[in-house]
Amino acid sequence: MIDLHTHTLFSDGDLLPAELVRRAEEIGYEAIALTDHADSSNLDWIVPRLVQVCRDLNRHRPIRAVPGIELTHLPPEMMAAMVKEARGLGAQIVVVHGETVVEPVSPGTNREAIEAGADFLAHPGLITEEEVRRAKEKNVFLEITARKGHSLGNGHVARLAKKIGARLVLNTDTHTPDNLITRNFALKVVMGAGLEAEDLERMLENSRGFLSRLR
Repeated sequence: MIDLHTHTLFSDGDLLPAELVRRAEEIGYEAIALTDHADSSNLDWIVPRLVQVCRDLNRHRPIRAVPGIELTHLPPEMMAAMVKEARGLGAQIVVVHGETVVEPVSPGTNREAIEAGADFLAHPGLITEEEVRRAKEKNVFLEITARKGHSLGNGHVARLAKKIGARLVLNTDTHTPDNLITRNFALKVVMGAGLEAEDLERMLENSRGFLSRLR
């Protein structure tokens, strides 16, 4: 498994980064990104700490740990500046908390995240066909999620992405240890979204390809 959207106790997750990475390693993960929730109040506090802990862990663990961030519930007008700031602080993956059907995310978030060049648009809910086309043009990955609630939009996202040719990734949005998943469970999530086994392989290759481009 490769999982590029998870949370530690630096935001609303249960575990220290080191324990989350170790638990992922134990069940066979190749790589994991630590992408805690942030807005302008905590971005400059979280990112440097994730950069440091990932650097430390990567010296001693076979699993690859990647420092990132999830920009969450921002006013859409702030998105471009915050994506740029996150990268400047050292975030190697910038996730944006998309317009999930189960939270009151500001309308326009999906569009602004795509235009700002975020790497991943998490659980984008009832994303429009126009936005999916723009995500394809901007090389922004759309997420199929294993997270309860957020996963209600998976089928819609999968259908439009397949129709238009936008790139998908599979992530867990892990907050607690039991949110980490095996490859077998990942396949169930993918099939539940109306996709096939080969789509899971394609999503994992998308994640590997993304990681291969990081410094």
